[in-house]
Amino acid sequence: MQRPELVRWLAYQVAIIVFCALAVAAGLILIFRQDPGITLIYCFTIATSCSFFIQSFSRASRLLLRRLGDTSEERQHWPGWPLMVVSLVLGTYIGYSVGTLAGNAITGRHEAGLHDNHNTRNVLAILFVSLIPGFGVTYFFLSRGRLAAAELRAETAKAQAAETQLRLLESQLEPHMLFNTLANLRVLIGMDPPRAQAMLDHMIAFLRATLTASRSGSHPLKEEFARLRDYLALMQVRMGPRLQPVFELPAGLEEQPVPPLLLQPLVENAIKHGLEPKIDGGELRIAARAEGGQLILEVRDGGVGLGQSPETGTQFGLHQVRERLATRYGDAATLSLAPAAGSGTLATVTLPLS
Repeated sequence: MQRPELVRWLAYQVAIIVFCALAVAAGLILIFRQDPGITLIYCFTIATSCSFFIQSFSRASRLLLRRLGDTSEERQHWPGWPLMVVSLVLGTYIGYSVGTLAGNAITGRHEAGLHDNHNTRNVLAILFVSLIPGFGVTYFFLSRGRLAAAELRAETAKAQAAETQLRLLESQLEPHMLFNTLANLRVLIGMDPPRAQAMLDHMIAFLRATLTASRSGSHPLKEEFARLRDYLALMQVRMGPRLQPVFELPAGLEEQPVPPLLLQPLVENAIKHGLEPKIDGGELRIAARAEGGQLILEVRDGGVGLGQSPETGTQFGLHQVRERLATRYGDAATLSLAPAAGSGTLATVTLPLS
């Protein structure tokens, strides 16, 4: 048990002991008019002793079950009602006697414990009354533990569903990127076969690196930029000087983890809807910066601007980016599109810094 968990566990134990001792003491003082000071001392020593022995017998029961082969997760915290009842009865019997002896040592009195009380009816009556708080506390912790376990299972299922959805989105993105690249290659084959051959060589190297990287849940930002450099080198074979890529990656952000291919659809959109429709093309700037505990990623093109491209498109890439951000980061990540200063379009991804 780690230290924070141990501190919480001890705090719970102390709170339960104090509550039980005060509740029993209040009943004895109000009903039987017992001396408040003496009653409180005995209630605290007996409650502490009973708690210790009940916990000890319960732990011994769980260890015994594991030795006998029951290694279920539930047995880590709960031995089952039959063994728990035995633990409560034995722990209360011994705990009451030891607690009485401790109270006698503190007060100088000679109250009889269960072990030296020869009146069977009195022993059973005292034991029955003493078991009531023990059963109440046990039921409380059992219900609380089962509720916590149910919440943990629900959170685990939710996380697994989110991970499955993310894998589905990533698997959809890879063929989309491949089809776009092949469409570009098809155009070049009829126009300039030697350049098409060079583009094909670039594409093979790019896809090998990209498809390998996309199998992981995340990779460093420098790897994301490296894949984009490969892709834009591929596109430059076809577009020539009309495509002018610029990269801005500060050294302090190179190892920042991001989902693979996160910016790929934004770069594809910037080329298809921004730079290709523009006769002289323009600059494509991909930049990263940290701001207010967040990672800001920007894809800025100097193309025709929002809504000016003759290509209508399906917005598949934008949808995938938004879905992946929502699945992985929830409301903590966003994607926005806006007109860039001067001309073109600015796509901005904001996500938490790790």
